[in-house]
Amino acid sequence: MIFVNLPIADVRKSRTFFTGLGFEFNQQFCDDKALCMRINDRAFAMLVRRDFFATFTPRPVADAGAVTETLLCLSADDRAGVDALVAGALACGGREPRRAVDRGFVYGRTFSDLDGHIWEVLWTDPAVAAGGAAAGA
Repeated sequence: MIFVNLPIADVRKSRTFFTGLGFEFNQQFCDDKALCMRINDRAFAMLVRRDFFATFTPRPVADAGAVTETLLCLSADDRAGVDALVAGALACGGREPRRAVDRGFVYGRTFSDLDGHIWEVLWTDPAVAAGGAAAGA
């Protein structure tokens, strides 16, 4: 399992944003300081209020709206899934910081959430992902 911890400004607004994208939360690990967002059965994002996040590290906490502290990548089942997730993010107040990447066998788009964290959404042709050639190649 993996738990990625991300500093956020507002727990309520982050919950609304990611709920709008279809994500669910493990309520056992949610309170007024943090949210446990389920990405899949083995991956979670801990969205932690900035002041509380700062108690876990002696180093300064990055402002993801000003600097890039990480790039997060989610896979999609198909190209339409990529477009749907990014469209949902934009409708919920996110931004699209760069253009789509389309290499035929790989298609991806990017959105930034309310706190500026960059989320890449990627579809890869299943044949290529399995080590084979792209369909039609």
